[in-house]
Amino acid sequence: MNLNVWGDEMSEWSHIIVRSLVFIAFLFVMTKILGKKQISEISFFEYIVGMTIGSIAGEVIMGLDGPIGHGILAISIFGVIAFLVSIISLKSNSFRDFVEGKGTIFIKDGKIMEDNLKKEKYSTDALSTLLRQKDVFNMADVEFAMLESTGELTVLLKKENRPLTPKDLNMKMPKDKVPQTIIRDGQIVNNALAAAGKDRKWLNIELDKLGITLDNVFFAQVDSYGDLTVDLFDDKMKQPSPQTKPLLMAMLKKCQADLEIFELETDSNTAKQMYKKNAKKLDEVIKILSPYLNG
Repeated sequence: MNLNVWGDEMSEWSHIIVRSLVFIAFLFVMTKILGKKQISEISFFEYIVGMTIGSIAGEVIMGLDGPIGHGILAISIFGVIAFLVSIISLKSNSFRDFVEGKGTIFIKDGKIMEDNLKKEKYSTDALSTLLRQKDVFNMADVEFAMLESTGELTVLLKKENRPLTPKDLNMKMPKDKVPQTIIRDGQIVNNALAAAGKDRKWLNIELDKLGITLDNVFFAQVDSYGDLTVDLFDDKMKQPSPQTKPLLMAMLKKCQADLEIFELETDSNTAKQMYKKNAKKLDEVIKILSPYLNG
């Protein structure tokens, strides 16, 4: 008798394991079809669909008396509906507003919209919490704030409270490219090294400049200016910093200073003019390159 009970339990366990594996694979495929939005910013409708699909999957996995095909059919129906809704939403603004909802303005021109807070059932304390999550601790600093349909608060600070940007200072900044990870987990990534326009010889030279060996490097990236940044296996060792750009800037400034000294030391008016002219040109070059070499 005990053997029969044990056999029944083993049978139930095996059914649960099989059903779990089947639904993991099925839900994975379904999520891939519906897209990454299902796991990031979801609307109310997508939230309901996700909750329902999860409930159906859990019920079918544990409900050993019910056919597994019924659960797959039900999930497929919800998945198809969600897929069709997403397609229609892309083509119809009014339908998208109805299904996904619209953002609600909480602060406009620095003033709190009390009616909108009540409409969304938010208190001022809840609004303060959302602002603090955006690193805003003073509500008076906010020019505009909107509760998006995903439940996230978007905040625009008043102009005088925004951080300065190079554009505010009329500074021209270089365009950055995506850094290439050329060493990952201690292994050289040859494709990334080639994409950065570098080779192993260059890598060995740069590591020598930093005073480290390839065996010590856990992670390394090269930026669009050719600077190498590394992370070492030994966390107790001081992380070496890139030296290419600082050294080049120092060399340019030294050359300019030398030209100014030569101008003061020479007795020849022609030489003075030449040194002065070239020192001025080099100063202009330094100003142009400063965003690249000091960034």
